[in-house]
Amino acid sequence: MLDPFLPPIPWLKALVQPVCDALSLHTLPLHIHEILYACALYHFIFAYLAPPLSSLLLPNSYTKLSYKSKLRWNMHCASMVQSVAISILAPLIMMIDKERKSMNLEERMWGYTGAAGLVQALATGWFLFDLIVMIRYLDVFGLGMLAHASSCLLTYTLGFRPIFNYYGCVFMLYELSTPFLNIHWFFDKLSMTGTKAQLYDGLTLLVVFFSCRLVWGAYSSFNIYRDVWNALNLSNSAKFETNSELMRFGNDRSLPVWLVVLYMGGHVILQVLNVFWFGKMIAAVRKRFVKVDKKA
Repeated sequence: MLDPFLPPIPWLKALVQPVCDALSLHTLPLHIHEILYACALYHFIFAYLAPPLSSLLLPNSYTKLSYKSKLRWNMHCASMVQSVAISILAPLIMMIDKERKSMNLEERMWGYTGAAGLVQALATGWFLFDLIVMIRYLDVFGLGMLAHASSCLLTYTLGFRPIFNYYGCVFMLYELSTPFLNIHWFFDKLSMTGTKAQLYDGLTLLVVFFSCRLVWGAYSSFNIYRDVWNALNLSNSAKFETNSELMRFGNDRSLPVWLVVLYMGGHVILQVLNVFWFGKMIAAVRKRFVKVDKKA
């Protein structure tokens, strides 16, 4: 399936082409404009839209927040837009991109479709913005969030070789839990801690987070590890009937050790962080509602 977004900007594509060729990121020139558009959009929401709009609509809540809480509020606003958009787009592409759905082992490893590339580009734009914010406000967001942003940006950027283009949409389903996380955080800042609305959201958050990040994440990680293992042990005589259009960027069908270590290492970090965050979420929900029960 072709990329349904705007076509590449010729001068921008020509500008980054030499660097991308040197780094073997062969499909990146086709999507660099989408990455920059996404990064600029999230920065606009974070820095220029969320602050005045929140002050206007919620003057009694937003204006009383501390400096650090305002930064977190603005970040959650940008995250809400990103997570809702990608949670709609990624499953949609997985359903309607017939070429992607029919990929065999080689195509899942080195194949490419423009539609899956769009999802990958929008995710890369978010993680680029996320990394910039995490570095700039490291004292506010901490090393854990910096590690998360770095790992995700590295993983999705490497995908433009192309490699694992098939899995870009798969791992974006992690974001299905993020809207509920944002809502839960907003409830705290709107003096709605311990309300039934927050309880229902908190329970939904735990169920969705466990399902999409731990269960689906573990299942998808197993699949990608299996594909990597099979590709590494693929004999030269083994032949697949590959779609030439899907494999038009797949001339270099190699798996260097550094690439496997970086990509797989990034996934391990993300899975460890997911388990850690799930434990923190359970503790946070229990802390809020155990107090309510005692008062009752």
